[in-house]
Amino acid sequence: MADKLKITLVKSPIGAVPKHRATVKALGLTKMHKTVEMPDNAAVRGMIAQVSYMVKVEEA
Repeated sequence: MADKLKITLVKSPIGAVPKHRATVKALGLTKMHKTVEMPDNAAVRGMIAQVSYMVKVEEA
């Protein structure tokens, strides 16, 4: 398992549930196709699981 994850926003959060919109913002994803690197831990994995339909995840 990698120690970092590359997370890319691939679907717009405009019509999403407000809680999911907040999760996307907390991940640091502000625009479509923006990629951020986050540590691979349980907290980040849980956030990714919540908005999995909007993001693409790769091991960095």
